[in-house]
Amino acid sequence: MPKQVPNDEVLYHIGLSKDMIEGAEYVLLPGDPYRVEGLAKSIDPNAKHLNNNREYISYLCDFHGQKVLVCSTGMGCPSVGIGVEELATIGLKYFIRVGTSGGIQSYTNLADVIISKAAVRLEGTSSHYAPMEYPAVASFELTNAFKKGAEKAQVPHHVGITASSDTFWPGQERHDNYSGYLLRRFQGSMAEWKALNVLNFEMEASGLFVICSAFGLEAAAVCAIIAKREDSEEVDMDAKRRARENWEKVVKEGLYVHMQERGLVS
Repeated sequence: MPKQVPNDEVLYHIGLSKDMIEGAEYVLLPGDPYRVEGLAKSIDPNAKHLNNNREYISYLCDFHGQKVLVCSTGMGCPSVGIGVEELATIGLKYFIRVGTSGGIQSYTNLADVIISKAAVRLEGTSSHYAPMEYPAVASFELTNAFKKGAEKAQVPHHVGITASSDTFWPGQERHDNYSGYLLRRFQGSMAEWKALNVLNFEMEASGLFVICSAFGLEAAAVCAIIAKREDSEEVDMDAKRRARENWEKVVKEGLYVHMQERGLVS
């Protein structure tokens, strides 16, 4: 049975209570706390700041009469897991990761949006919720809504499998790490995932998918490419700006599609 808490109880890590989110069921989850305000105000220019606590900065939006929470998670699956646990406890049901990633296929371009239908579990957090045989898959309905949203917004996008790593450098086979050395199991790993039709690297989707599936919640991931790994291991700052514009369009359209399919908006 899901954990129950009083409506006014502020949870320890996220710094939010049921009362504070005003019945919101959707939460957008950027990793970077400094992306929260911009993402929230792209949905609702009058978005209301709720709290800053640890890596969890939160804003509440009004979107076509529905409340939508935006809450950062920080980097990596451990903090995603903590956030999902507490956000679910206060009533959130639809969890959408919004962020950045590195593209590894030649046909993906800078600022393209990747909509993840599943993720490779290159992290340890999800194994605390389900055995490694358990798949990291996104919600079909939620993912399909964002695909329709990307089409409606005319944003270049791809739907496929993401690899979620516990580390930014070795797990993603970046050779510009401090020591310059990679464990043998990571040497050549990018080529392997590319051959297996994985689209991109990032650090949160698999943990989010496994935890939400295990809890009976719905999750999706919308990430834009800011490094084209075939060409460079560096983040492209111009692509980062264009990526933000693209994911904002996709998120707004995708949210509307999903709410419309649920009969919440006309």
